[in-house]
Amino acid sequence: MAVEKKDIVNKLIIVSIGMVLFLMLIIYKMTAIQINEGDKYRSLAEKIYVKRDTVYANRGNVFAADGSLLATSMSKFEIRMDPVAVQLEKFEENVANLAKELSKMLGNTPRAWEKKIRKARASRNRYLFITRNIGYNDYMKMRRFPIFKLGVYGGGFIAEQSSVRARPLGKIAERFIGYDDYRGAPGIEGAYRKYLKGKTGIRKKQKIAKGQWRPINDNNEREPVDGLDVLTTLDINIQDITHHSLLRQLEKHDADHGCAIVMDTKSGDILAISNLGRGRNGKYYERLNYAVGASYEPGSTFKLAALMVGMEDGLIDTASVVDTQGGTFRVKNHTIKDSNRKGYGKISAARVIEVSSNVGIVKLIQKHYKSNPSKFVQGLRDMDLDKKLGLHMKGEGLAIIPSPKDSLWSGLSLAQMSYGYEVSMTPMQVLTFYNAIANNGKMVKPRFVKELSAQGLTHTMFESEVINDAICSKETIRKIQEILKNVVKRGTGKSLYSPSFSMAGKTGTAQVEYWKKGQRRAYSASFAGFFPAENPKYTCYVMVYKPRKSGYYGADVAGPVFKDIAQKIYTSNYIIDEVDKTTPRFTNVQRSYQKFDSKSEQAFSKIPKVIGMAGMDAIPILENLGLKVRIDGVGTVKGQSIKVGDKIKKGATIYLKVA
Repeated sequence: MAVEKKDIVNKLIIVSIGMVLFLMLIIYKMTAIQINEGDKYRSLAEKIYVKRDTVYANRGNVFAADGSLLATSMSKFEIRMDPVAVQLEKFEENVANLAKELSKMLGNTPRAWEKKIRKARASRNRYLFITRNIGYNDYMKMRRFPIFKLGVYGGGFIAEQSSVRARPLGKIAERFIGYDDYRGAPGIEGAYRKYLKGKTGIRKKQKIAKGQWRPINDNNEREPVDGLDVLTTLDINIQDITHHSLLRQLEKHDADHGCAIVMDTKSGDILAISNLGRGRNGKYYERLNYAVGASYEPGSTFKLAALMVGMEDGLIDTASVVDTQGGTFRVKNHTIKDSNRKGYGKISAARVIEVSSNVGIVKLIQKHYKSNPSKFVQGLRDMDLDKKLGLHMKGEGLAIIPSPKDSLWSGLSLAQMSYGYEVSMTPMQVLTFYNAIANNGKMVKPRFVKELSAQGLTHTMFESEVINDAICSKETIRKIQEILKNVVKRGTGKSLYSPSFSMAGKTGTAQVEYWKKGQRRAYSASFAGFFPAENPKYTCYVMVYKPRKSGYYGADVAGPVFKDIAQKIYTSNYIIDEVDKTTPRFTNVQRSYQKFDSKSEQAFSKIPKVIGMAGMDAIPILENLGLKVRIDGVGTVKGQSIKVGDKIKKGATIYLKVA
């Protein structure tokens, strides 16, 4: 019996020693892991339960030339709650008050909110959704709510910040301003993305459940740096005028699409650019940047370049006479025709441009360059008409000036080129050429952006760039400028002439998609020119593609847009002081003002009807009646907050909905 007891004791001792040794081995291994491999396993645990999340910087703002916002980033917040993180005592004391505050801000009853939060705590939901897409002010207010004011750990307050892009002008100049998202990166937003996007920050987050992460603290590991602001050359007033003038004409002629550009003659600043295309619903919107990205056969606006080559080579003068005969001329197996089926007879080269005679320009160019077409092509290229402008915006279309070495060159090519076929240019490239004529031969590069800045301090300035100091001689420029003035006074653009203000330009009409068999003829109507005619300040190009009704000639379709833009810029006092000391008077404008004045006088004590008026016209009328005007949008007034005929209360605020 004693032996058995001793045997049992020995066994217990052996087991105890084994357990002690095993425990010592565990302690040794744990110590070794902590000392030798601690960093490795801590890093692994951190990767599993802690992550570094990107905090995106606010994109820089995009401004118009006068500082008006074109695009800006707005912070939006998604709010969630970890009710489990709140101490029971604090939770019970404040949950009812938190529910009341949430009810006031977000709707629903306090009882419903309290029930929702209690249910989440009971089920240990540590990522309870509260709301999303709230602004910064509401976010700051919510941070001060009961429980939430205790922070991430004490109050379970979880805020996820994101940025959305807002554009105060809405759809106006949308393609010029652009965007930078899943749709691509066109316009200013795309071209200057590396400056606008800023530098991202880092914020640590802890895993609290499957697929659920919350910020570890209120501070970021690395703060994001906001992007630079971009100051563009866009003039809001001229942009508004250009957009609506083009839109009206596209609707009137049921056109497929069109564009209009206004450029500062000396600096090359793009003051307005509108690109409108018809959607499936028949409405027009900024579909593509036709002005920069689409190349077209320019048609008759190119005749000017052909004549200038001959003048520079000393082969043609504005007084050179050409016989246009009966308005037709055969080249190879092709008949060149004038729009005037009777022809113009014998006319000068200057008159050829004024009346836009296809026969006249073809005969002049054929006479002097038929035996040496390469000389003609070189003359065009010497004016840089075959080169891209090198714009900062991506997607610039090609400028194509073919030569006899090209495989597609034919015996008809020289004739076709002389009046704008078989060559291709973007509207921006055509505008730049005409701007050089207005600028006494100096070709400047279109400029979209003046400077980059950070917090009001200039970071980078963009100066005007000269492409070609002199595209031709001063004598040629002087004569060409006179021809363009006469186009409006007595040529194809005479319907646009006004004795009250001067402008010069060239009409263009080109048949498009003429290679397609069995379809109705389609045309592109254009007008390129500058104003005032003496000492030009603005250059403008208008193109209307495939007008389907009410004509298709450049003077009838594109010209009125040019005139409307020029006239409204005059009446906005942009250039009056440089033209004449007396303010020009326009019958239609005066009639409109008289109509508005008459309405105001007849109903000086009652609210007038401003629906249907342009916003810029409605505002002064209402303010002159003693009202405060608040306007939402740009364009034509679609609604007014105070009914027509109601008695006017001085100092009252009237809200206008404009679109």
